[in-house]
Amino acid sequence: MDNDTTVFLLLEFSKIWEIQIMYLTLFLVLYLMTITGNFLIISAVALDSHLHTPMYFFLMNLALQDIGSVSVIVPKAVVNLVMNRRYISYSGCVAQVLLFVFFLGSDVGILTVMAYDRYVAICNPLQYEMIMNSRICTKMVGSVWITSFFNAVLNTMGTFTNHFCSNVINQFYCEIPQLLKFACSNVYVIEIGYIIFTLTLVFGCFVFIIITYVQIFSVVSRIPSVQGKKKAFSTCFPHFTVLSIFLFSSSFAYLRPQSDKPSHLDLTITIMYSIIPPMLNPLIYSMRNKDIKVALARILGLRRFILMENVIAETDKSEQ
Repeated sequence: MDNDTTVFLLLEFSKIWEIQIMYLTLFLVLYLMTITGNFLIISAVALDSHLHTPMYFFLMNLALQDIGSVSVIVPKAVVNLVMNRRYISYSGCVAQVLLFVFFLGSDVGILTVMAYDRYVAICNPLQYEMIMNSRICTKMVGSVWITSFFNAVLNTMGTFTNHFCSNVINQFYCEIPQLLKFACSNVYVIEIGYIIFTLTLVFGCFVFIIITYVQIFSVVSRIPSVQGKKKAFSTCFPHFTVLSIFLFSSSFAYLRPQSDKPSHLDLTITIMYSIIPPMLNPLIYSMRNKDIKVALARILGLRRFILMENVIAETDKSEQ
């Protein structure tokens, strides 16, 4: 295959028009929900001075990365469905792999930083402002972006230094395991090493987050207020859920032997780790957050909602 002129053929969802419409609707709904939720978070944090704190700074970065990760892969799939085609250029495939791995890695890194931020805020509140100052927060986020980009470059180079014996990808975007499946040279072993290294880092972040929240739970358990305990647990459990879905579905997708034929299982697993977590993150980290909801209400001019939230807050205080 001549890499300068090659086009890759992506997954053909179905030859039946009604099923194509079903997939088109699914991707559009998931994409619009993800973009809308994350854009609202970015707007709230950027426009409301009350949210200019480390926690919301990290949250805004998470929202940016979530928008980036889905925008790299979903619009192309939607266009292909609308135009009834399935191809992507070689350069487009390279860009997809590079950007998707970059945003996905950044996502995990920011989630890890956010867990550490909550650990300092709850377990070491007296030194929080000194530890999590603006300079440190900027360095932490910058380190996540730089490390993720370097990792993405390595994985992209490890994938596309191979010669490919086929151009048929049994997935709706250029997924690394699918590309390596039809690599003709032995260079793909290097990329497998990069994948294992990357997944090890992701698993390390997952373990760090678990240890961090165990420490948080131990502190929260000593809080006499039942309402305070319930709030902490309701925030942490969804975090574990989304991160677990991402970790295990991506590990399963990248480490299991690839089948020669497209399957609904492969498609479901890919959606589970590539689209569902970015869609759920706004709901888990923001829409359940009173400060974010009040900020959005201010921006949208919903005064009645702000008054209602204040009444609820006063009720919670009286119960405590």
